[in-house]
Amino acid sequence: MADSVAQKRITLAWTGASGAPYGMRLLECLIEAQYQVYLLISSAARVVLATEHGIKLPAAPDAAQRALVKKLGCNPDLLVVCGKEDWFSPVASGSAAPKQMVVCPCSAGSVAAIAHGMSDNLIERAADVVIKEKGQLLLVVRETPFSTIHLGNMYQLSQMGVTIMPAAPAFYHQPQTIDDMINFMVARVLDHLGIDQQLMERWGYNSQTTQ
Repeated sequence: MADSVAQKRITLAWTGASGAPYGMRLLECLIEAQYQVYLLISSAARVVLATEHGIKLPAAPDAAQRALVKKLGCNPDLLVVCGKEDWFSPVASGSAAPKQMVVCPCSAGSVAAIAHGMSDNLIERAADVVIKEKGQLLLVVRETPFSTIHLGNMYQLSQMGVTIMPAAPAFYHQPQTIDDMINFMVARVLDHLGIDQQLMERWGYNSQTTQ
């Protein structure tokens, strides 16, 4: 693998919250940006992906990786799919894990587990590693309404430096399609990661927003 690929690494997790199209679009954009993506997929996430996106991924990590590589038409080296209990994965170790991680979509249950350091599966452990190593963790939370418990867990994580980014697409850019709304959220995530994106124009730069 080329050094330029190895130097750009990120962890992406999909959980069982509604919003699978956000996760898939973000994966596409990270691959296009030549990031090596460590993809963690919960069992519930596979069900949601099939329901919302019509994509049925195999449970076996290797088979899931091949299916996604075929769908995306990408370099296989840019995508590593990890099993939910693959404790030997680099993302499970503070000395090897990427410094950036996004959980998109992120369920309220995953928020709770991460907030309390449960680490019962690889998604929770990877998030725990990023927090303890002072990396960048973004949670694209998809739940409504938020209960007091949800809000308390998100506040606790925010106090630790975790970015809480609810899946709340805007309308000021006058979206015409569902893809426009998906791209808005993915663009916001990419902005926070410091990755150049052309999905959305910046506020104030569109002639429609100037006077």
